[in-house]
Amino acid sequence: MVRYKAIIAYDGTNFSGYQHQINGRTVQDEIEKTLSRISNQPIAINGSGRTDAGVHALGQVIDFSLPYKRNLEKLRFALDTQTPADIACKSVVEVPDDFHARYLVKEKVYEFHVDIGKPRSPFRRFYASYYPYPLDLAKIEHALADFLGTHDFTSFCSAKSEIENKVRTIYQADMVLNEAKDELIFTFRGNGFLYNMIRIMVGTLLKIGNGRIPADAIPTIIAAKDRNLAGPTAHPEGLYLKEVRY
Repeated sequence: MVRYKAIIAYDGTNFSGYQHQINGRTVQDEIEKTLSRISNQPIAINGSGRTDAGVHALGQVIDFSLPYKRNLEKLRFALDTQTPADIACKSVVEVPDDFHARYLVKEKVYEFHVDIGKPRSPFRRFYASYYPYPLDLAKIEHALADFLGTHDFTSFCSAKSEIENKVRTIYQADMVLNEAKDELIFTFRGNGFLYNMIRIMVGTLLKIGNGRIPADAIPTIIAAKDRNLAGPTAHPEGLYLKEVRY
């Protein structure tokens, strides 16, 4: 068997998420069906992590094994053209047998896009979360710095999460306003993220920008380990898995 690593991009709009589900169309299922068809035998893949329904990826990483060596560009092209139109294969490389897309991850980079235009853009409705209320961007920038470092992020994790260790390290947390001044782009880089963590962080930051949560509240919210103290979970369509680093 020959092991491969592929970088996948997908539009999450019409998926029930990345990971296989009994009912619902998923990215994993579509890629596995394509690889199985190419190889004439069942092929399973590992992903760097799951993404929820509506969440997009620019750089999701998968690994899989095939029974024989393939030309890398031909394999990439086959994955790119034989998967549905909302999935693209950006690259394929051969990797050692012990490579695992999930267990060897060192860092992940996510972006979150927020449409703040008035009126909102109908062309961003599936690709940015919409926030029509006034925002003090200076307050948001001040609060972003409080996420940096190693913390227990229980307050910024869905109550549905079954993971016990909620300590994560955030290396980068910043925000830019686009040139047209109608879209915010948040970037978060860390050694890992909990279920709904980024969406809750952004939901909290937007409440801070709107004056409904104090700009200096993040350390207190983190220390409390209480999901009820953080802001709402931002809508999924603004979230993008940008890069996975090993």
